[in-house]
Amino acid sequence: MPTEREITEPVDLCLPDGRLDPAAVGWTRRPLHRANLRGWGRTKRWEYWGVVTPRHIIGLVASSLDYAGVHGLYVLDRETGEEIARDAVVPFARGAAFPDRSGEGEAAVRGGGVAVGIRQRPDGTSVRAAARGVRIELEIPLPDGHESLGVVIPWSDTRFQYTVKDVGRPVHGRLVLPSGEHAIGGDDSFAALDHGRGKWPYRMTWNWAAAAGPGVALQLGGKWTAGTGMTENALIVDGRLHKIGDELEWTYDRSGWTRPWAILGDRVEVEFRPFHEKVSRVELGLVGSETHQCFGHFSGRARTDDGAWIEFDGLTGWAEEARQRW
Repeated sequence: MPTEREITEPVDLCLPDGRLDPAAVGWTRRPLHRANLRGWGRTKRWEYWGVVTPRHIIGLVASSLDYAGVHGLYVLDRETGEEIARDAVVPFARGAAFPDRSGEGEAAVRGGGVAVGIRQRPDGTSVRAAARGVRIELEIPLPDGHESLGVVIPWSDTRFQYTVKDVGRPVHGRLVLPSGEHAIGGDDSFAALDHGRGKWPYRMTWNWAAAAGPGVALQLGGKWTAGTGMTENALIVDGRLHKIGDELEWTYDRSGWTRPWAILGDRVEVEFRPFHEKVSRVELGLVGSETHQCFGHFSGRARTDDGAWIEFDGLTGWAEEARQRW
């Protein structure tokens, strides 16, 4: 069984010379890392929020890849299948600002017809985003004692990533579309955060899955962590995080993305049945990305730290494969 170090005190991600601080390698139950990144060219910063409601699935991203800002808003109407996607590529990430710590400060981007503002406070996060035909206003409270997964993935002392995956947050607000205004909220809605800060290799592939329902949430990853000694896998039960240190086996059909997926390990037995595929492609010459993000339902079971199996059926969320040249 892999052993990963839990970090319980604040720590800087980098040494003064910009290399990875060995003391930063580990995982946390709440954000404790300060992303004191230095240098230009390989540095990536982003905030992604995904929201699931009975009627809609929403995704919004604000990012700086040094040479470009890649921002976007996405809305899927689960009843009609209608999609709205507004994407922007801003040269040299002009107009983008990101804080060093997850859960503190403000992130803001504007350009290419997309504007996103994220204000983080000790009691929660406010999100405002707008693009042509779409306006999103969200309040995402942080419940007392709520735990999230923070992980540093160390490829080398010059290539590394700090991520916070916070799945199953309560959310309320409103979504304004050409079809009208829709209220967001209730026990059957949730928000999930992907906070990223790091220095990446040129080429990378990852899997990510996130799902939630009343009292339980899943955060699962794969491929990009292999061989590093760290994973981004966790089960969250009633706000308590159970870290899963095993690399998981992901099985899916790249010729038929909406066919069932399987995600398996010693503590994870999950079947994912997609009901919609979102395809994103960005090509900027030598750099580019292709992401297949599928929305659907998760069933199966996962094991807590004390060995108890938690069974679930029909958790809503997403699973994706992303291939990057960046």
